[in-house]
Amino acid sequence: MLREIVAAGAVQAPGAPNALIGRLIEEMGFAAMYFSGAAFSAGTLALPDIGLFTLTELAQHVSYLTARVSVPVIVDADTGFGETANVERTIADLERAGAAAIQLEDQELPKRCGHLSGKSLVTAEAMCAKLRAAAAARSDEGTVILARTDARGVESFDAAVKRAEQYIAAGADWIFPEALATPEEFAAFAKAIEVPLVANMTEFGKSPLLSFSELEDMGYRVVLYPVTLLRVAMKAVESTLALLAADGSQHELLDLMQTRQELYDLLEYDSYEERDREYFG
Repeated sequence: MLREIVAAGAVQAPGAPNALIGRLIEEMGFAAMYFSGAAFSAGTLALPDIGLFTLTELAQHVSYLTARVSVPVIVDADTGFGETANVERTIADLERAGAAAIQLEDQELPKRCGHLSGKSLVTAEAMCAKLRAAAAARSDEGTVILARTDARGVESFDAAVKRAEQYIAAGADWIFPEALATPEEFAAFAKAIEVPLVANMTEFGKSPLLSFSELEDMGYRVVLYPVTLLRVAMKAVESTLALLAADGSQHELLDLMQTRQELYDLLEYDSYEERDREYFG
């Protein structure tokens, strides 16, 4: 399904830190969404994005999301939770959890946010072995193996292109070049690599914030907004807490809130009540 959607046109994939926000992303008409490791680590565990959550935790929370949305979910699996045998299990567990695409990156542990300095990479040969394992382990040929390379921030733009070519040969379906530094680099990468490309429009990072139409014109097929919704929500929470502390009332915030009915509609509350009445005859 995800392959067909992307073949028909480029898509925006906002990051869904939880199933409730995932439902709103779908309701607002987006054709795909992203389960970001950074947003999961911060939003659910209050931990930095340095590879601290487990595969079991990730798969469980992905399953919460995919159970409540019908659009495809692209899942950030970090470094695959180990070497090739671990990657096999990662693919199997995340497919069972409902992932439409599974992203693997070429950093060494402890990994870091792709827009921070101090990262190191596994060898291209080691990453290719992981990608071969991932491609062999998937049970559904529709599952997309997405290879992310952090080589631009560690080595050079040319190194990122070279690794992308090697990753495609090893079995990657799509490529995610992390932390490209200029619009010209985004354009040049798209000219160099022919498989579907993923662009990361994360805020406060090394990449310029290009518009969806700009990236689509360059040839990118998926544009991610991994932590955007979490960042906006946390700023709103911070402002609300400050106002509660200062005023002792949330009265001035009512117009900014999702209403009870809007939340119930998103949760399909009425359908549960209707079924309950039917069960009792």
